[in-house]
Amino acid sequence: MFGWISGFVERSGYLGIALLMLVETVFPPIPSELIMPLAGFAAARGELALVPVILAGSAGSLAGASLWYGLGRWLGGERLRRLAARHGRWLTLEPRDLDGAQAFFRRSCGAAVLLGRLVPGVRTVVSVPAGIVAMPPWRFLVCSAIGTGLWSAGLAAGGFLLGAEFERIAGWLGPIGNVVIGAAAAWYVYRVITFRPRRDPCH
Repeated sequence: MFGWISGFVERSGYLGIALLMLVETVFPPIPSELIMPLAGFAAARGELALVPVILAGSAGSLAGASLWYGLGRWLGGERLRRLAARHGRWLTLEPRDLDGAQAFFRRSCGAAVLLGRLVPGVRTVVSVPAGIVAMPPWRFLVCSAIGTGLWSAGLAAGGFLLGAEFERIAGWLGPIGNVVIGAAAAWYVYRVITFRPRRDPCH
């Protein structure tokens, strides 16, 4: 994956960075932890400029986050409850689990979105509950833009500062990413197998 992303960035420049970050946000197994440092490394070699690299990565990621936010708005709380009631095992949650989660998100949705954009794994899915609780679009975009900008800038700056050393370090990122994805998949399978709906004490 390292070689493919590196070649794609070299061929397509800023537009390619934005596209990769859009896809990464929608389809997490393509890691931003590899895309943005590689783009920063390309800037260190003089092939690109660092600030446009950060802006391109942030724009692509924000576009992907907006798609997830739109999905959350479309789902809504009631529709999600019906899905949880019908397919709770596959979602690994029950309708009652949603109440506490939605209450928490309504109280702290701005901070949750901004900080969630800085946490691997969480940064992709945090847009969905923001849409479900109908967080105002302007607030979602502002909080997401700040968090996404910080994330993209930090990764790109790391690749830029590491320079040639990044090629050696990047060799470890692919296997580590595969382990993380495998662990997440295993945890989901475990949750599905062990899922037991809680009994309603009133029945």
